[in-house]
Formats: sequence, C-alpha cells, structure tokens
Amino acid sequence: MPTCPECESLLDFDEEEVEEGEVVACDECGTEFEITATDPLELARVDEDYDEVDNDLSGKNGEEE
Repeated sequence: MPTCPECESLLDFDEEEVEEGEVVACDECGTEFEITATDPLELARVDEDYDEVDNDLSGKNGEEE
C-alpha cells in the first residue's frame, strides 16, 4: 500500500486498481492526491485553492439570480 506524502499514513487503495486522473484522499489528514502515473505510482497534491475558487463562483452565481 502507498503512503501519504503529507503525513506518511497508509493510503487505503490498491495501486493496481487505480487509473491516471483519479483522485484519492488520505483518511488520516484528508489531503487529496491525483494519480498522475500508475507504473510507477505517482501522486500530485490536489490544489485546494482551485476547489475553493470553483465553489465561490458557484455561490456567487446562485446569489445573483
């Protein structure tokens, strides 16, 4: 099992059952990682600011209508 680059806890997924582009999260610290390669396994931290901006825009659109 792979380990979380942030807190070094075991990540709960099977390396052989994931595909590039999938997002996995650490159960311990909650950090999300995108699978950028499967052989060998490579993870990239998902940028939280992108999600917040996306959510903020959705909220503003809902308020204006």
